[in-house]
Amino acid sequence: MVLAIDVGNTNIVIALYENDEMRGSWRMSTDKNRSADELGMFFIQFLTGSGIKASDIDDVIISSVVPPIMHSLGNAIKKYFHVEPMIVGNGVDAGIKICYDNPSEVGADRIVNAVGAIKKYGAPLIIVDFGTATTFCAINGRGEYLGGVITAGISISMDALFQRAAKLPKIELLKPDTVIGKNTVSSMQSGAYFGQIGQTDYIVQKIKAEMGEANITVVATGGLSSMISSGSDCIDIVDKTLTLDGLMEIYRKNKRSQ
Repeated sequence: MVLAIDVGNTNIVIALYENDEMRGSWRMSTDKNRSADELGMFFIQFLTGSGIKASDIDDVIISSVVPPIMHSLGNAIKKYFHVEPMIVGNGVDAGIKICYDNPSEVGADRIVNAVGAIKKYGAPLIIVDFGTATTFCAINGRGEYLGGVITAGISISMDALFQRAAKLPKIELLKPDTVIGKNTVSSMQSGAYFGQIGQTDYIVQKIKAEMGEANITVVATGGLSSMISSGSDCIDIVDKTLTLDGLMEIYRKNKRSQ
């Protein structure tokens, strides 16, 4: 059994794989101030609820975009599971060429998404991840990571409106029925939803033009991928487990090479 842990800016997602099949997954808020014991006990509680003991875990692989939490997280894994975690970026071979000016600048989540998408859907690809930030990643037909785009995520944009505009309330993001809002809340929801769709479709169109390749598959992932994809003209596939599946593909590649 292998634990795949994806540490994002907003949430930590933990998935349990048994014989390469996902057996369960859990989500907790990201708090860089949590101690190793707090993190460890959260993991143990998740597993215990599914009838899994800590001693059943053979390996752990981690992808993180939150460096301050890694000391506590690494210690939690060692203390409670008695394994040395495999951490994407720490000498772990992702098996993909990064065509960035400085490859080390590419977030682990973007690399993992690329590996997972190439394995599942082939290349060329554009991957759109609707997370705390919305990211666009371009992979050419040779399976090389070309680069991409990073924009503020929907939640960040909505929070900024609430914090910087005195009369605008904090609202729940819902899919509006019409573009034209009839009140402040519906107008903000329209701006967030249709604005994200417009941005997504336009950026994907421009990336496709620059790539100049045929049959580019557009894959969406992240918490809001289903909502945004339902109104988008450019997204071909929604894959909520892409990052976790990519982690497992990297795990398998590195275990085979040992």
